Amino acid sequence: MEKQKGHLITAVEPESVAAELEICPGDRLLAIDGNEIEDIFDYRFYTGDSYLEVLIAKPDGEEWLLEIEKEPEEDLGLVFESGLMDEYKSCRNRCVFCFIDQMPPGMRETLYFKDDDSRLSFLQGNYITLTNMSERDLERIIRFHLAPINISVHATDPQLRCKMLNNRFAGDVLTKMQALYEAGIEMNGQIVLCPGLNDKEQLDRTIGDLARFLPHMRSLSVVPVGLTKYREGLYPLTGFDKEQAGAVIDQIEGWQNKIHGQHGVHFVQASDEFYILAGRPMPGADRYDGYLQLENGVGMVRLLLDEVEEALGSMEGDERQAELSLATGQLAWGYMGQILHKVREKYPGIQVHLHQIRNDFFGPSITVAGLLTGQDLIRQLQGQPLGERLLLPSVMLRSGEDVFLDDITVGQVERALQVSVDIVKSSGYDLIDSIVKAPQKGAVRGRAEEYRPYENKEC
Repeated sequence: MEKQKGHLITAVEPESVAAELEICPGDRLLAIDGNEIEDIFDYRFYTGDSYLEVLIAKPDGEEWLLEIEKEPEEDLGLVFESGLMDEYKSCRNRCVFCFIDQMPPGMRETLYFKDDDSRLSFLQGNYITLTNMSERDLERIIRFHLAPINISVHATDPQLRCKMLNNRFAGDVLTKMQALYEAGIEMNGQIVLCPGLNDKEQLDRTIGDLARFLPHMRSLSVVPVGLTKYREGLYPLTGFDKEQAGAVIDQIEGWQNKIHGQHGVHFVQASDEFYILAGRPMPGADRYDGYLQLENGVGMVRLLLDEVEEALGSMEGDERQAELSLATGQLAWGYMGQILHKVREKYPGIQVHLHQIRNDFFGPSITVAGLLTGQDLIRQLQGQPLGERLLLPSVMLRSGEDVFLDDITVGQVERALQVSVDIVKSSGYDLIDSIVKAPQKGAVRGRAEEYRPYENKEC
């Protein structure tokens, strides 16, 4: 079947420019000012003017050329069938530490898709390797001045990077970053640190190479490799122990002191997991330069503790009575205990049962709450004191949905445990509000069917 020209419009925002011009769902956008639109970046670039000529195709084949006058930043109000207005680019690498390669078979198909699309870096904050980027792609980023671009660097030594990404074309990362730097494109970097590969001297080399791109290179995170129990046939890797984690922190903090003296920013930060593994206190808020790497687990604990402190400081406290529970991963469990101790000091009548959930699904070395599954929650919380409500962090769920990684729903967890579940947003303010608020009365949510735990039949 021949592919239709243009981009299908699936919705039109009410009272928008497009609605006033009677553009309708089912129409197709063909061109703007005579330019064919390749993707969302072309669309945003060409709709930035105050006067436009927009070519629309109606379902019957009739074409409308519309002259539009609007405010320069005013959106037309068109919604397309794909957020990118194009197909997603998949990853061409086979990184030795890739988490997707370490997932069990039989999960939903979308979990196995590896994206490496520069457009998603700009739109959603995804990290990309630049190995999928052609000269034309680089030129378009510079032309449209798309920023920030988030880059998975891992190593700047060309041979080592090719080895780690299993891609013989991966060694030119500094050349591409130099072009972005010269164009003034803001960047953030990421290093997944693997013992015996890109740590120690190689880490020094990578940090030093990337620091040359300051100030356009705004931040660099260093996170420990995550290893599941599904690594048969993959590159042999080990995790970090307490001593190794401490050495990484010392190395990074040495760089922070040097860079801060030269540029006034700390630039490179170790993820919270390194501090927890090493048994060291989290740095102060000023060390995180505005929390640019929260999505990589850098500064999340410090920000949470400070927000909790501020939230509780604004409350009077009282004698209200409540019994509830909170479940989290092993990584955050100790800090949650500290927070609940502070809550009890102000609200002695609130009893919170804190439950540490072991990750049986992916393996015990995966300790973050964001990779816990519904079935692990159900199995480990059955028979435990839960009180009137069970609090769960929102990072356990798919974005915008009540579904865990194993496709078990929040409703199914509620029915299995016979307790109302409250999903808590990531901030300390939301956490305190969820703990001290009056419980909602009503029936437990949930689907009628029982949950079906994932079973790996290939093992």
